[in-house]
Amino acid sequence: MLALPPVVAFDATIATQVFGHEGLGRYEAVLCSLQAGPVPTTTPGFAITVAANLETLMTADTVVVPGFRRGPVSADALDALRAAHQHGARIVSICTGAFALAQAGLLDGRRATTHWAHAADLAREHPAVRVDPAVLYVDEGTVLTSAGLTAGLDLCLYLIGLDHGQQAAIQRARHMVTPLHRAGGQAQYSVAGTTAASERIKSVTEWALANLHQPITVADLAREAVQSTRTLSRVFATELGTSPRAWLIAARLRMACTLLETGDRSVEEIARRTGMGSAANLRLHFRRTYATTPLAYRSTFQQR
Repeated sequence: MLALPPVVAFDATIATQVFGHEGLGRYEAVLCSLQAGPVPTTTPGFAITVAANLETLMTADTVVVPGFRRGPVSADALDALRAAHQHGARIVSICTGAFALAQAGLLDGRRATTHWAHAADLAREHPAVRVDPAVLYVDEGTVLTSAGLTAGLDLCLYLIGLDHGQQAAIQRARHMVTPLHRAGGQAQYSVAGTTAASERIKSVTEWALANLHQPITVADLAREAVQSTRTLSRVFATELGTSPRAWLIAARLRMACTLLETGDRSVEEIARRTGMGSAANLRLHFRRTYATTPLAYRSTFQQR
């Protein structure tokens, strides 16, 4: 585990706990950093001490890079990551650790993920990376990436399954009192913004949000904006980074999530209230976007 300062302590301890305390001697886990000694974390007043430096990476079968406070990674660390990969090591990142892999060029041309709050930045800063912000983790063979925080646990358990079989992963998950697989991806945890740059588009989105129970079309949005549908589509793409139709679906799904979290309405009723039309249509878009079902989402997020 390569702790890049300041490291996210939670991410570093996930890998250390999963592999270092695996219990059956399948792994030898070593926490290292740029040099041996104290390593600051992103938690104020809390540091960790490591006993190994970058040389450890050259003898590793798997290198895990936990999240760290984003910024330029030292050239020595990037060189060590590249060298470890060239020598056959499997390279794994948790959360913002993906930015180190990207800076090393290990994600170029590959699909990857990171915490949903940082996914857009990863895609913008590293256009050669195919960023998927919706999934919990991505397996690209010798390079694997995970979303934020507990998604790192999902990936570590997945690695045990790859290395030693599903039963070994199940045993480790039971010991850690966590499910082996979670329903859905990280899209269900993200908070999508609706802020528009111009007042005209803001007034249109606010009108739409107040009338989501109606069968609003893109043409309706264009009329409200006093624009052609083509112009509206161009403005949406520029200011919101999406199309009017995709924005409408996302807004309806966000409203559906709120209703699922706060009440016991049926899926059919929620579909009507959000303008989705039918429960079948709501389930279809819910699965496409969140990789789970409305009822599974309710079970996860509704306050007991």
